[in-house]
Amino acid sequence: MTSPYEVAAVLFGIVGVYLTVRENVWCWPTGLVNVGLSILVFWQARLYADMGLQVVYVLLCLYGWYEWLHGGPGRTPRPALPALAALGMAGAGLLGLALARLTDASLPFWDSSTTAFSLVAQYMQTRKWLENWVVWIVVDLVYLGIYTYKALYLMTGLYAVFLVLAVLGHLDWTRSLEASPPAGAAASPA
Repeated sequence: MTSPYEVAAVLFGIVGVYLTVRENVWCWPTGLVNVGLSILVFWQARLYADMGLQVVYVLLCLYGWYEWLHGGPGRTPRPALPALAALGMAGAGLLGLALARLTDASLPFWDSSTTAFSLVAQYMQTRKWLENWVVWIVVDLVYLGIYTYKALYLMTGLYAVFLVLAVLGHLDWTRSLEASPPAGAAASPA
């Protein structure tokens, strides 16, 4: 059964990701409302890793809000890519084992994998690194399966929208990055 928290989380989630695609800093406070509501939804569904992920998102939203006010877009530094992948895999494995052994979690390894790589993607997004969208696309595809299986149909719809927005975000941010002057380039006189 769909709860009012799930409905509100879906609405704030769509608006928040849309604002992110548009590179609008208001995506962060909108995201704070979304994650607060999502904590309740995932607790009720016994998706504890997803619930915990939302708690971490609160901190990442605050950090992202700060970074976006003071930084600019860019590509993920090449040396960071293997480290981010390793962190995602290690986090997925460790959290999956903990959930499988210590809780009554539903789908502990799928849940932990989406959680770990969502954290990777969210960190990349707080830094405004273009490749965050590629990670989100993969994560959103897995979430679609999990939420359909758990009969969280509004969340399934939300992640279908997130998937479309992630593709659009990658395209828009790529165009924006290509249109911006290279770092260190002198501004042309007006």
